[in-house]
Amino acid sequence: MHMSWPHQPLSRRRALAAATGLATGAVLPPAAAQGPARAAAAAYTNPVIWQDFADIDVIRVGDTFYASASTMHYSPGAPVLRSYDLVNWEIAGHSVPVLDFGAKYDLDGARGYVRGIWASSLAYRPSNRTFYWLGQIDFARTYVYTATAAEGPWNRLTTISTPYYDAGLLIDSDDTLYVAYGNTTISVAQLSPDGRTQVRTQQVFTTPSSVGTLEGSRFYKINGQYYIFLTRPANGQYILKSSSGPFGPYTMRQVLLDLRGPIPGGGVPHQGGLVQTQNGAWYYMAFVDAYPGGRMPALAPVTWTSDGWPVVQLVDGAWGTSYPSPAVPPPPRPVTPMTGVDTFDGPTLKPRWEWNHNPDNTKWSVGNGLTLQTATVTHDLYWARNTLTHRIQGPTSTATVQLDHSAMRDGDRAGLALLRDSSAWIGVKRDGGVPRVVMVDGLTMDGSWNTTGTGREVASAAVSGSRVWLRASADIRPGAARPGTFSYSTDGTTFTRLGPAFSLGNDWRFFMGYRFALFNHATQALGGAVRVTRFELSTP
Repeated sequence: MHMSWPHQPLSRRRALAAATGLATGAVLPPAAAQGPARAAAAAYTNPVIWQDFADIDVIRVGDTFYASASTMHYSPGAPVLRSYDLVNWEIAGHSVPVLDFGAKYDLDGARGYVRGIWASSLAYRPSNRTFYWLGQIDFARTYVYTATAAEGPWNRLTTISTPYYDAGLLIDSDDTLYVAYGNTTISVAQLSPDGRTQVRTQQVFTTPSSVGTLEGSRFYKINGQYYIFLTRPANGQYILKSSSGPFGPYTMRQVLLDLRGPIPGGGVPHQGGLVQTQNGAWYYMAFVDAYPGGRMPALAPVTWTSDGWPVVQLVDGAWGTSYPSPAVPPPPRPVTPMTGVDTFDGPTLKPRWEWNHNPDNTKWSVGNGLTLQTATVTHDLYWARNTLTHRIQGPTSTATVQLDHSAMRDGDRAGLALLRDSSAWIGVKRDGGVPRVVMVDGLTMDGSWNTTGTGREVASAAVSGSRVWLRASADIRPGAARPGTFSYSTDGTTFTRLGPAFSLGNDWRFFMGYRFALFNHATQALGGAVRVTRFELSTP
């Protein structure tokens, strides 16, 4: 995780720009890096997920792959992704059910924007058939959650007073739990057998000044050697190796630096994890900085030198846009798509959804559509509770919602936003007993995530009846300013453009990418409600 905070002495040192160059190590032909036989006909393209899942930690349990990602202030946090082939992924659940780390995560007198769930670790312990998630919060302490199934339920196991910054959890072959962590100064901690307390911690490596910052630890034991996989934000990846045990000493080697990535206009693939398939082949799943959409997972094969160092397989001197698909057993079932229709007909929200901060659970429900009662009286969407978010599918996608606004009250504001530190929305304003469909832009934050603009209405239209269809389309290709556009319909078929194009900001410092967001807040008094009966995320 690369963060710039007053508490954090070493900040992210390079802006995110598309880079060129070569990785360290041999450039291998595409067919050479897989070891055992693999399916020759099929291929995959990068990014394997064109949605915002950063700081990937990836593992395999039996025939199933799992990954975890950062979510900052969104709740629930730390999604668990599941795949059977490393290419097609679904969201299984979340390791952190609620961000109960202080009132700021409830939008109660304070806000937690760009705090919360940073780079964390996911591991599986065969001895007790349990998944472990471990991460530090607010530079204060570390939390450990466990579950016997990836989809949950997840429960807090313990809190450890040492904040393990950018932690990598290793469950050793003798069942001992170790954590690699730190920024530039890398340490290893040993946990108690039950994983609840720290037994020992020791500094194991200091990054040479010629390299700069190293962080984002991933911890492995491979062929009897201990490895700490580290990122140099935002353009490099390095690895430490010890033949003498988890506490070192370690030697360092560069894995990649200024490597051209697979997304045009995007950054260098970095900060991810290594994983081995059932037949012994190795892969590196990294993320690519690709704002305004966020950080997108990309996958590449890895080979090992005779003396035990990983080499990323390149295509024409770059991280390939396409590789032969991993040779794995046929999946037991198709994964659940991350796009498509949701009618909110189940007893709970599907795991594709995350709230902007913790919700007030007394003010929303699902089962017959999604009902959002007003939970906050404010003119500032960034302070409004119960804003429900969905990642945008790249490179371009459209969200369409059907909104029943008949129970809105005067002063209420409800709709569909493109949400980030610079935001815009289309929705319904009700004033003087009359609803109008409006397009609003100019919602902005400063670099400390304080609101600097609460929005200005730039277009409106009369709306009759109790239902309206709202649509937002987003182009999240990186490398230049990209547009978001809004439209509405009164019959669900014919849509009318409303307002000018909104320019999606592509600065990296908010870290999370733009999201579609459903909201309903009051500006006068609580008591109103809206019902979203259908949400559809579609691609061209």
